[in-house]
Amino acid sequence: MIRIATLVIFSFLFHSQIAAQTTRYIVKLKHKGGTPYSISNPSAYLSQKAIARRTKYGIAIDSTDLPPVPQFITQIGNVTGVTVLNISRWLNSITIKTSDPNAITTINGFAFVESTSGVAPRWSPDVVNNQSKFEQEIEGINPTMAREHQVTADYYNYGTSSFNEIHLHNGEFLHNIGLRGQGMEIAMQDAGYFNYTLLKAFDSVNLNGQVLSTWDFVNREASVIEDNSHGMQCFSTIAANIPGQFVGKAPKALFHLFRTEDVNGEYVIEEHNWVCGAERADSTGADVITSSLGYTTFDIPGFDHDYATRNGDIAMATIGADLAAKKGILVFNSVGNIRDAATHFLSVPADGDSVVAVGSVSAAGVVASNSSYGPSADGRIKPD
Repeated sequence: MIRIATLVIFSFLFHSQIAAQTTRYIVKLKHKGGTPYSISNPSAYLSQKAIARRTKYGIAIDSTDLPPVPQFITQIGNVTGVTVLNISRWLNSITIKTSDPNAITTINGFAFVESTSGVAPRWSPDVVNNQSKFEQEIEGINPTMAREHQVTADYYNYGTSSFNEIHLHNGEFLHNIGLRGQGMEIAMQDAGYFNYTLLKAFDSVNLNGQVLSTWDFVNREASVIEDNSHGMQCFSTIAANIPGQFVGKAPKALFHLFRTEDVNGEYVIEEHNWVCGAERADSTGADVITSSLGYTTFDIPGFDHDYATRNGDIAMATIGADLAAKKGILVFNSVGNIRDAATHFLSVPADGDSVVAVGSVSAAGVVASNSSYGPSADGRIKPD
């Protein structure tokens, strides 16, 4: 009896703590009945390029492609004190912001609502360009090798350090036979692309209009240049073109730059943002998603992804990443940046069975000191 009472008290305190901290929620909807959209008319919610991708790979339009019922979204948004943030058609859910517990009671009373879950505290915009989430990533990089010989026939003049990075995957061979990313659309998901419009590395990308779209799922705005620099740095490894110094892997590609990560904390809402970004990549017709993000532990207790749950089937971002792959998109995600004895295993969504999990090495091919490793909890070999 004492043990049961203790568990009840702990549960009450845990949920009270979440309620006290929370101003952002995920609202899960029960169904898509009554939707004005139809599987037979996908052009109402997918681009022609997205439809062409499905046709090319023989992928059928299904109910996950249908947006949530607009009437449901409107009804929730009309509740006093509620702001609708992001909408996921794959998860049939939305995120909202409210500090009024009565609003949550009202929403839970709607017949079409399955559940509401508090997932993040009040957002603070005061911390800008915060690198704290990514410090481990920088610390684990090993020095590059010196290039031992100069190749004069390459299409690009890489410079010593840049060549060593490109050569890890024989990227110079691909460039030399004409495969430089042209015709491919790459969607990036990260924490921001600080000042990419002003930096020399992206002169070619900016002059040629290779960034097709941008969207900030944290602030819900088009601009992504005033936030964290981590996404810009990752962007440079693909798109940079400074002859003799630094050339990226696919400098001729087209890009969609999405901010899904909030560096001010680690909360489950960021996984929902990740899925919404993947859906936007799908609907715009992107061929590839690349993300150097990962989730294992959160700032609110009780939401952590312990190792047993990193099996490719449970985490929200993993479900979204695998669905993106099933829509015909090639999904790359970092395997993680933690290698201490207790938490060295891969992060979410790198555990997805259809996600290409990418580890970190030096130019010599030596695994970085902080790069996470597998296997996934269900025994699959990771990284890929």
